[in-house]
Amino acid sequence: MIRFDNVTKQYPGGTVAVDDLSLTAPTGRITVFVGPSGCGKTTSLRMINRMIEPTTGTISLDGQDTATMNEAELRRGIGYVIQHAGLFPHRTVLDNVGTVPRLLGWDKKETRERSRELLARVGLAPELADRYPSQLSGGQQQRVGVARALAADPPVMLMDEPFSAVDPVVREQLQDVFLDLQGELGKTIIFVTHDIDEAIKLGDQVAVLRVGGKLAQISDPAYLLAHPVDDFVADFVGRDRGYRSLQFQPTPRLPLANERTVVLGESVADLSVPWVLVVDDAHRPLGWVEPSRIDAEVRTEHLHRGGTVARASGSLRGALDAALSSPSRRGVIVDDSGELVGTVRAHEVLSLIEAADRPDEDRASALAEEGS
Repeated sequence: MIRFDNVTKQYPGGTVAVDDLSLTAPTGRITVFVGPSGCGKTTSLRMINRMIEPTTGTISLDGQDTATMNEAELRRGIGYVIQHAGLFPHRTVLDNVGTVPRLLGWDKKETRERSRELLARVGLAPELADRYPSQLSGGQQQRVGVARALAADPPVMLMDEPFSAVDPVVREQLQDVFLDLQGELGKTIIFVTHDIDEAIKLGDQVAVLRVGGKLAQISDPAYLLAHPVDDFVADFVGRDRGYRSLQFQPTPRLPLANERTVVLGESVADLSVPWVLVVDDAHRPLGWVEPSRIDAEVRTEHLHRGGTVARASGSLRGALDAALSSPSRRGVIVDDSGELVGTVRAHEVLSLIEAADRPDEDRASALAEEGS
């Protein structure tokens, strides 16, 4: 557990970066600091490992005041990931990951085994171990940074905008890898971001900070979206917060339709329909095609890949987005293995959303009507 008690950071000249901050980051959970530039997110983070010293107040780690701890020992017990990975350019990927274990006195064989295990865990191929950071993509470098932070199995991790320097697709992949790892390892994490969507996705609790380092609100993501404490928080969270809150509502049984499909490489038999869904040999969706524009078998270049794919076990937001973004206006729904189970239309998902807000007897009636 990390606890801030009335922590203030004031620089010479009078600038206040953090102002009387009090909050608790629970053990084994992700607490996200989010807010506009100048709100003290990074300063608050760096005060935990004493890279910045607070002016007043105390920060405690599992009940111990960090000001009383040896700085080097404190930092070796905390994993730290920054925006551009911060890798040593003259060391191989494997040696970068093993930096802290070697400082802690691990033998070389044990360190290398642990480093290879973590590279696999963050999704990096074994052949990358002997490369140098300059030979990796930005996303690969960030994965190495995460692996390095985990190498000595620290109970606490500090992450300062670790995924903001990569493109949106890679960023989402990194977020998913990070959540998978956290599900396995259960670290106590402080995560800094300026992106409210990232905060909502990753945080068990989200702390919104104002400019000047004042805490505006701290709560779980669902409550934050539904009950912003004031106009500042409401504006920062965004005008579409009602839509985004649907990601916290599990999807009830969807009224799925059996979708006409064609396997990639085959010909479309019926040219009268406007859209046909293309699947692979394992019945996993690949994209949509317009039969009227195809004069032979379906090829990869014919695919319309616009439109998200939602899981039947996912959220209402995922199902609705799949329907709204699909070129056919039919949302593609898959099971947890990625196999197609059917399609759903937006008005059907909206009916389920409306039913979820009704009294139980009305909800049951509405769901029965959808299923009939």
